[in-house]
Amino acid sequence: MKYRLLFLFALTFSVLPLYAQQPSYDGLNNTLGNLSRLSSAKSFSVTPENLTGEKGKGSMVREGTAARAARELGQGWKENPFVVIKPGETFTLADIQGPGAVQHIWMTPTGNWRLSILRFYWDDEKDASIEVPVGDFFAMGWGSYSRLSSVPVAVNPGSAFNCYWMMPFRRHAKVTLENTDRNPMTIYYEIDYTSTVVPADAAYFHAQFRRINPLPYKNVYTILDNVQGRGQYVGTYIAWGSHSSGWWGEGEVKFYLDGDKEFPTINSTGTEDYFGGSYNFENQKTHQYEEFTSPYSGLVQVIRPDGLYESQQRFGLYRWHIPDPVRFSTDLRVTIQALGWQSDNRYLPLMDDIASVAYWYQLEPHQKFPPLPDRDHLEIH
Repeated sequence: MKYRLLFLFALTFSVLPLYAQQPSYDGLNNTLGNLSRLSSAKSFSVTPENLTGEKGKGSMVREGTAARAARELGQGWKENPFVVIKPGETFTLADIQGPGAVQHIWMTPTGNWRLSILRFYWDDEKDASIEVPVGDFFAMGWGSYSRLSSVPVAVNPGSAFNCYWMMPFRRHAKVTLENTDRNPMTIYYEIDYTSTVVPADAAYFHAQFRRINPLPYKNVYTILDNVQGRGQYVGTYIAWGSHSSGWWGEGEVKFYLDGDKEFPTINSTGTEDYFGGSYNFENQKTHQYEEFTSPYSGLVQVIRPDGLYESQQRFGLYRWHIPDPVRFSTDLRVTIQALGWQSDNRYLPLMDDIASVAYWYQLEPHQKFPPLPDRDHLEIH
C-alpha cells in the first residue's frame, strides 16, 4: 500500500508539468471540441446601441432612432437599435483596435441590396480587402430573400444575414456600408469580435465582387484574377441570369495556380458539379430545378419566370472550400465558362448575366481591386 501511494504521488507530479506546458488558447477557431478551454481573449460587440464596442458602454445612447418608442422607459430601453444611411452616404459600422478577429456578423439591411456596398479595411490599409454589395456578400445577389443554411453563411427569416467567416487583424479593422441608392436605407446590425493575440501565420480575409451583363460571345467569365502572394481560396458565390432557353451550366470552373498559363492545375467537370449538384440540378420526378442548401455547397435560389415582367430564369449558387481550400503560393486566377447546348449536340457559348463573389485569405498587401461597376451596371434589370 505504501509503495502504491508513493507511485500515485510521483505520477501526479510527473503529469502536472504536461498541463503547465500546454500553449494558452487564443480563443480563435472555436469548435465543440475546444469550447471547454479557457482563454484570455476578450469578447466585444459593435451595434447601434454601442457604436464603439467599448466595455460597459452598451445601451447608453440617448435620443436615438427609437427614442419615441422608448419615451416612457428612458435610457437603456432600446433607444437606438438601428441606423439610417442617407443616399450617397458611407456609414462606419465598426472601427476596432487590434489585435483580434471578427467572428460573427448579423445584419438586416433594407433597400436595394445590390446598391449597398460593404467594405472591410485591415490594419489601416487604404484599399478595402472586402468590397462587395451587401446582398451578394451573403449569397443573396438577386435582391430577394431565400433561406440559406451553410457553415460560414446563414440567411434566416425574414431577411437576417449571418456571416461566420473568421477575419483576423493585427492593428485595426474598419467596416463601412455605402448607400449608392437614391433612397435612404435602414440597417440593424451586430459585429461580434474578440480581442486576442493573432497567430503569426494567420492571413487576412478578402472578398471581391464582379459582374458582366451580357458576357461577350465566346468569352470566359473571370471570377478572380491578379491575386499576388500566398494564401488560400475559400469560396465562390454566383448570381447567374440565363438569357437563353435550355441548360446553362455545362461550363467548367478553372483554378490557375502559381504560374499556370494556358491550362489550369484544377478544373471541374461542369458548373453544377462544382457547386455540389449533378445533372442540371433537376429533380428526376418533378423535372424541375430543385433548390438545396448544405454546409458547403448549394443552389440556394431559383427565380422562375412569372409569365409577365419576371421573364428570365435566375439562379444563386455557392461553394465553400472549407474542408478543401485551394492553396496558392505566388498567384491565383479563377474562371468559369458559360456553356449551353445547340443543334447537332454542340456546346453553345452563352451571353448571360453573371455576377460573382470570390472569397479568399492571403497575406497583405493585396493587389488593388478592379473598380466596381457603376450604379447602372450594378443594378439588377
